[in-house]
Amino acid sequence: MMRIRGRIGDWPVDLTLELDAEDWAQLAQHVVVAPTPGTTTTTATVTTDTGDALWQTALQLVRDAGQVEGPRLMTQLAALAGGEVAGKRLLVRLRHCEQIRMETGADAPIYHWQG
Repeated sequence: MMRIRGRIGDWPVDLTLELDAEDWAQLAQHVVVAPTPGTTTTTATVTTDTGDALWQTALQLVRDAGQVEGPRLMTQLAALAGGEVAGKRLLVRLRHCEQIRMETGADAPIYHWQG
């Protein structure tokens, strides 16, 4: 959930948005993080490289397993990314990746490496 408060001209604004994990992932794909004053472009590059390395590692987890159940994959991704929220972002991204096929299992979704 995100709350936006402020003013547009003379009008007060108080808006609450509810987004699920997929919405956040789609939004994150369109956000460009600009360095704040006092930071260097090296810092921004490191952040991007770290995100790419994290993504490659997430892909490698599924590739190495061949197939993995959603809850187990989520646990691995949360540990890899440093938290449940970041792990969910990776899981949503994997769900929409061309190299991954997801099927509905008896108890949980199963992620398959397609290559």
